[in-house]
Amino acid sequence: MSWNPTLAPDCPDSVGLDAIETTIIPRARDIGGFEVRRALPSPRRQMVGPFIFFDQVGPAEFITEGGIDVRPHPHIGLGTVTYLYQGEFEHRDSLGTHQMIYPGEVNWMLAGNGVTHSERTSAETRATRHKLFGIQTWVALPEDREDMAPDFEHHRQEALPLLSENGASARLILGSAWGERSPVTMQSEIFYADVTLTPGAHFPLPDDHEDRGIYVTEGEIEIAGETFEAGRMMVFRPGDRISVRAGAQGARLMALGGETLNGPRYIWWNFVSSSPDRIEEAKAAWKEANWSDGPFKLPPGDDSEFIPITPELERLKLKR
Repeated sequence: MSWNPTLAPDCPDSVGLDAIETTIIPRARDIGGFEVRRALPSPRRQMVGPFIFFDQVGPAEFITEGGIDVRPHPHIGLGTVTYLYQGEFEHRDSLGTHQMIYPGEVNWMLAGNGVTHSERTSAETRATRHKLFGIQTWVALPEDREDMAPDFEHHRQEALPLLSENGASARLILGSAWGERSPVTMQSEIFYADVTLTPGAHFPLPDDHEDRGIYVTEGEIEIAGETFEAGRMMVFRPGDRISVRAGAQGARLMALGGETLNGPRYIWWNFVSSSPDRIEEAKAAWKEANWSDGPFKLPPGDDSEFIPITPELERLKLKR
């Protein structure tokens, strides 16, 4: 395939630095003894397209018996996306899903009107020294679909379109771009791709999406002669033709974006909604912990504990 037939591999970048609307440096966050780097939401940008949450997990190495234990917790009004470079997660949810995820695969969990899930390192992996590195994101749902029924999809690496040319390769995780479409069911127009670049390789962002961004996970890239290292997110001005070039060591990045929603979303803990009242309802339901008759259930096979709403969580402010 051709990324862009008018972009020769050796042509200079025509984009200027003013095409970068925002540069985001992630903040460190603790998720129960394990640190992640959070790029979204940020003080300067709540969303890129419908992406409202973006965490880099790792890279980290665990000794024997170490791993991740994210106990059962709830979500509403969003979809969660897990994509790994190294390691694995064992996913269980209140729909009855029990799914391992390995590098290059995608877990898409549609929370809708309410779902509960846990993510843990499996017992088999804990028995050996192991590494973990990946990205977890939330996608905010269109307002008229926030309360749809929850769902779950898992797709193996070979099911995701792979585009490659002139030292640049992109695996399309979600949505549509460059004439290809991912098999994952989406509720809005979106694109999300794992991009690997050899040293000096060019990579063009799709020009048919309203909102577009890049997050560098390894190496560095150049835009209009300026260098951006790993751990940076750049959000671009709509409408500009954007091409980036890998540095001397090559680069790996996540390209993301899509159509903007009809307005910002309220966020509290793991809940996202266009309505603050809906978040208060979900909060009350989780505190009630009525697993038999309430709107939230615990995942079968992982129902002996959950993350409660602690006084510290109660102090979190509703953000928009």
